[in-house]
Amino acid sequence: MRIAALDLGSNSFHLLVADAGSDGSLTPVLVDKTMLRLGDVVAKDGAITGSAADEAVATVRRYRALADAAGAVEMVTCATSAMREASNCAALVQRMSDEAGVTVRIIDGDEEARLIFAAVRASVVLEPPPAVCLDLGGGSLEVSVGDVKGLRWAVSLPLGVGRLTTELVRSDPPRKGDLRRVRNRVTEALEPVAAEVATHAPGLAVGTSGTLTDLAVAALAKATGVKPALTNQLEVSRKQLEALHADLIAMTCAEREQVAGLEPRRAPLAVAGSTVALTAMALLDLERLVIGTWALREGMVLDTLARHHPPDRHDDPRAIRDASVLALAHRYSWPEAHSRLVAQMAQTLFDATSDLHGLDEQQRELLTHAALLHDVGGHVSAEDQASHSAYLITHGRLRGFDPDETAVLACLARYHHKGEPGEGFASFDRLPSRRRKALRSLVALLQVAHGLDRGRTGGVTRLDVTVTDEAVHLAVATATDTDGELERWGAQRATKRVERAFGRQLVISESAEVGT
Repeated sequence: MRIAALDLGSNSFHLLVADAGSDGSLTPVLVDKTMLRLGDVVAKDGAITGSAADEAVATVRRYRALADAAGAVEMVTCATSAMREASNCAALVQRMSDEAGVTVRIIDGDEEARLIFAAVRASVVLEPPPAVCLDLGGGSLEVSVGDVKGLRWAVSLPLGVGRLTTELVRSDPPRKGDLRRVRNRVTEALEPVAAEVATHAPGLAVGTSGTLTDLAVAALAKATGVKPALTNQLEVSRKQLEALHADLIAMTCAEREQVAGLEPRRAPLAVAGSTVALTAMALLDLERLVIGTWALREGMVLDTLARHHPPDRHDDPRAIRDASVLALAHRYSWPEAHSRLVAQMAQTLFDATSDLHGLDEQQRELLTHAALLHDVGGHVSAEDQASHSAYLITHGRLRGFDPDETAVLACLARYHHKGEPGEGFASFDRLPSRRRKALRSLVALLQVAHGLDRGRTGGVTRLDVTVTDEAVHLAVATATDTDGELERWGAQRATKRVERAFGRQLVISESAEVGT
């Protein structure tokens, strides 16, 4: 179902048009953002009038036209802090209805938190539960606690970065008095919230919104020298944010515009943003923050879909990973029978060689997901199919995978047929050493599994694996209508990978028990 969500925020208006599936998957069709800074206007004037109102109405009218052109069958529009606090809110909403043909729903902080948490639950693995979620917008900060089953508690606070900057920051760069005023305002509002959150004993902290995402990316770019390419489930430490904050408070706004990872238009708000983030983390006793890239507009799409098609509910927080992988596979017309057989054989190989590689269940799961996705690149072209698969995985907005895990999946897809991961391939370059070491074993196993169905005949009916001090022995049973030569040849091509990964020869023979 193609749904358009228009989020009328205090900093920006966002449009998302997406195809939504009952499994919680969203495939973006069109995304756009216009930064209007209405929160600043309301903070100064109390109302949205004149050119600000005209621009807001024009943006909504333009987004309605874009949604219609994109084929959205339903459009939902929600306005948050700035518009709900504007003294002329009703008049502005009426103008949007009369001039743009858009019905605007003014939502309160509780509803905003509910929709945001629905998006977080559908995009981030909430382990260990429950999770505390911080959504930092232009006009407000939503704090919520919940798990895969739903929202437990939430509160909305007037601590948005636009509001704090307009009301409390008077110098550029900010002076000690500016910083003290922002910190005191945030501390006063958050102290009682921190006490309530503590009663839920959260095991995970998730941060959403553009400001927190930019701060995390900038902090990691400063710490590592590399700007993260992916942000969903990106993890940043309080220490890394503190180091960035020390830089930001000493800079002018023009200097902050040059900070790697920080969107220039967020530069005026960055000091307030980092102050809120660090104060909240200190009061909530959080050492790390996981970034969630889905927030209000994705929650609006999911909520709209749920009114037409009740969603599939799972008690397993990791179920979103399976659903996301299958959604991506179906999106690109995967060779399902081949991919499922390769995944099955990869699992058999992983289990049989566990004493050699010493990898855990999470690595087995990644191998399985990579096997399911390794050939999706054929949807683009049979030529250089592996590279196309890696690209689609990298940019496929997989839910529930952190950036390192997505990079592992991309590497496995890139090298599932031949070759060995090495520097020069972007996904490999960004992996830490421990991931690179594990990848060598996973690539070897996937190359063998893929080789066993190289011709996509589905001929392998049974695979027996025996490991000795000298070799990994494969006994391959095939259907009675094939002699198994193609399957054994395909697997044999991975001999060098197996030898390098495990220090064992790869010996392949026909099973004495032929499949039927």
